[in-house]
Amino acid sequence: MKYFLTLLTICVFGCAAPPKRIAAVVTEYRHNSHADVIVSRLLLTHALDGKGERPNLKLVSLYTDQVPGNDTSRKWAKKFNVPIYQTVEQTLTHGTGKLAVDGVLLVAEHGKYPKNATGNTIYPKRRLFNEVQKVFRKTGQTAPVFVDKHLADNWTDAKWLHDTARELKVPLMAGSSLPVLWRYPPVDVKRGAKLNEIVAVSYHSLDAYGYHALEMVQCLSERRAGGETGVRQVQTLTGDAVWKAMDNRLFDQALLQDALKCLTRSPVTAQPNKSLKELVKDPVLFVIEYLDGLKAYILTLNGAVSEWGVAWKTLNGQKKSTTFWTQEARPYMHFTYLVKGTEKMFHTGQPTWPAERTLMTSALLDALLISKSKNGVSIPTPYLNFKYTTEWGWKQPPPPPPGRPWNQQ
Repeated sequence: MKYFLTLLTICVFGCAAPPKRIAAVVTEYRHNSHADVIVSRLLLTHALDGKGERPNLKLVSLYTDQVPGNDTSRKWAKKFNVPIYQTVEQTLTHGTGKLAVDGVLLVAEHGKYPKNATGNTIYPKRRLFNEVQKVFRKTGQTAPVFVDKHLADNWTDAKWLHDTARELKVPLMAGSSLPVLWRYPPVDVKRGAKLNEIVAVSYHSLDAYGYHALEMVQCLSERRAGGETGVRQVQTLTGDAVWKAMDNRLFDQALLQDALKCLTRSPVTAQPNKSLKELVKDPVLFVIEYLDGLKAYILTLNGAVSEWGVAWKTLNGQKKSTTFWTQEARPYMHFTYLVKGTEKMFHTGQPTWPAERTLMTSALLDALLISKSKNGVSIPTPYLNFKYTTEWGWKQPPPPPPGRPWNQQ
């Protein structure tokens, strides 16, 4: 009897939970696409080579909205016996009429889709999530959903997706890997800090990488005293208007220098004798004014910057700065910690971090691109007066494995 009770105790407290059944709904699945570096971790381990740690998740069905010539989903689906369905409903029900999965990965980040009037790509997130929520309503069953990166390219659709999940009591997470990846040095905003100003640097396109920069800033600012309180207005300056803003000391120039000093692989670090004006042809400045007085400034400096850096100061003048570091080689290990966050939600039914962060960053990108399209006018954002707080806390991940060339499996 004592032996039996010992075995029972070991099983109850020591046995791993069975893997959760996951459906992936993606726009396209090709080598190094977001579908690959997220969903493939369920098949190929976190090292994307079959030799690493395996998440406690099982891919049981797949839907691809587009199938490009370099698609890899069919190869992996055949190898791992994962059915590919023609509709989202079949992907979630397996044709049974009942919900047949424990969670949904909605990865709509690549593929050939049009852009809206402000230059933001119209990925079909609302359309695909609409199909998911139809299944939930039809079956009377729900499961947690993770939406990669922003919720939508515009405020209306992002708010609809967020509110629909809340109405159906669907655990919802979204966002990118930026909040969970490495920081050098490994620092964070002290919870409850009275932040005064944030200055960040970014690169690449405004819709894709501008979103990353906004999320970097938001995961820091939400830790301030009172949590997130909302945004009063935003503005986007371009070209000479950016240099003029710098000359007029619109923001703390020392914070900008602190953010730049943290960078390790950008042109500005290799050419210290050249000014930003010499290196950058088309600067862009995002300006965000929060309701509680905090101001954030994000400079996209293509030609000088090729990574993300950020600096901040508190009301009493304390300053910190860091680089948000990504592994720019396969297996792109930063996506591991994004997947680990989803894994936790799929097993607990509780979001690991708040969807409201992504609602905010989605809305900010939309408003900032509207400002840019209107030659830099300030855009009031009374609809962004919502508040949220989070207990989620960042931790420095272990060092990544050696990177492999991006074109290798």
